[in-house]
Amino acid sequence: MIPPLSLPAPAPEFLGQTQAVLMQKAKELETAFLSEMLSFSGLGTVSTEFGGGVGEDQFASFLRQEQARLMVERGGIGLARTIFESLVSQSGGGKNETA
Repeated sequence: MIPPLSLPAPAPEFLGQTQAVLMQKAKELETAFLSEMLSFSGLGTVSTEFGGGVGEDQFASFLRQEQARLMVERGGIGLARTIFESLVSQSGGGKNETA
């Protein structure tokens, strides 16, 4: 197994309510980013000889999205943590955690 490139994001039970929402949004953004990068790298491109046809083309994006989600769940590339820290600093440090 390949070790993650960054530390996994903190678990939601260790964060306040506001920070948990911000972390979830940061993970969603990293997932979308990785999904697009996997797409541009050619992952899921149909081979011409024994490809799955139109159906494979239509469902390849779902596979890339799930692969990206799993990458983020296992630590990702650290983008979610960076985005989270930026969101927390812009929101005043997440002080309103129980609202």
